[in-house]
Amino acid sequence: MKALSDLKRMFGGGQSGGRQFGMIFSLVAIVLLFQFLTDGLTLSSGNLIQLVSQYSYILILAIGMVMVIIAGHIDLSVGSVAAFCGIVVATAMQDWGLAWPLAILLGLAVGAVIGAWQGFWVAYVGVPAFIVTLAGMLLFRGGNQYIGNADTIPVPEGFREIGAGFLPEWGPDTGYNNSTLLLGLLLCLLIAVREYRLRAVQSRMRSEMAPAWVSLVKVGLLVAVVVYFTLLFASGRVGTSFPVSGVILLVLVLVYSFVTRSTIFGRHIYAVGGNAHAAELSGVKSRRVNFFVMMNMSVLASLAGMIFVARSAASGPQDGLNWELDAIAAVFIGGAAVAGGVGTVIGSIIGGLVMAVLNNGLQLLGVGADRVQIIKGLVLLAAVALDVYNKKQGRPSITGYLTRSFRRPATPEPEGLAPTSGTPESARPTVPTP
Repeated sequence: MKALSDLKRMFGGGQSGGRQFGMIFSLVAIVLLFQFLTDGLTLSSGNLIQLVSQYSYILILAIGMVMVIIAGHIDLSVGSVAAFCGIVVATAMQDWGLAWPLAILLGLAVGAVIGAWQGFWVAYVGVPAFIVTLAGMLLFRGGNQYIGNADTIPVPEGFREIGAGFLPEWGPDTGYNNSTLLLGLLLCLLIAVREYRLRAVQSRMRSEMAPAWVSLVKVGLLVAVVVYFTLLFASGRVGTSFPVSGVILLVLVLVYSFVTRSTIFGRHIYAVGGNAHAAELSGVKSRRVNFFVMMNMSVLASLAGMIFVARSAASGPQDGLNWELDAIAAVFIGGAAVAGGVGTVIGSIIGGLVMAVLNNGLQLLGVGADRVQIIKGLVLLAAVALDVYNKKQGRPSITGYLTRSFRRPATPEPEGLAPTSGTPESARPTVPTP
């Protein structure tokens, strides 16, 4: 039993760790299934490179969306905001002669202004985010078609690098892309350093630590996975390697994981989503939190829109359609709670990868787009419905079943204290276990 408890800690420990492990298990199972059904095409270097290029902008949206949902809101305008910012940037480069680096800054600034506009209505006027962003979806979709006159606008070659570019070739001929190999090495070092620092902090605080072998096995497994995928990406045909959009995604994942788990602002987001009234009484400025969460979402939507336009080499009137649905699905499949207060950036990325691999695998099998949409909708509905049902019944969540055998026995409540089982979950602020 002690060994099982130690193994559980290997995957993060706590409730959020269990959810995360369950989603990783599901992702691995789906990848292996399609790897078998497609005769090895799923894990081919060309398909993986295409997968990252094709879905990186949706995963970027999922990073912002999970923060919005944790805070207890929803954003339906991200697809339209992405399309609007994309058309503004394309127009600025095409008609105004603006250099592409300045155009990127312009796009981010436009996204920040839009986010501040929507955040003002949500945080300071009190209009529900659902209504504000529904209006924004209509407003900025119309703005996209008005500015572009319902036509496509091409973008210059330099700008296309952020969406269609790859890490460059350099150094001796190793048979691999050296830039991708270097990126993989940096990730391996980051994994080892993070685990070392985590154990150092636990030692200083004299908190309970897992045995050293648990950390060694954990680091070994993660490094092996990174090395495997690094070699796959680095062995693609000459001229391709790990996509630049994937590098942008990795940086954002690291930054926002740190913000949500290790900063005061991140803790405040969870507190506001868990119980806004209690958070206010504790000194949390919920209006400021809601404002910046909404503004951050629009900035990331602008970035996602520019990456898509760069990959497509042009901005068009159909950009961003249904992106908000894919981002929301990724967040909920990744373990976020509908009522807010629960969710992680890593979980949302894993949920987005589940949807991306599912979509990609079905396409490789020749399944039509209509049936792909039906299957994706059923997967989302089944995942959330079963999770909600099990929580109401007091049973493990959908991912909890996968880790039930690793759990410790429940600790009985001390005598003389009021039971907490009757307290609604939504009334308790929830903070993820780092």
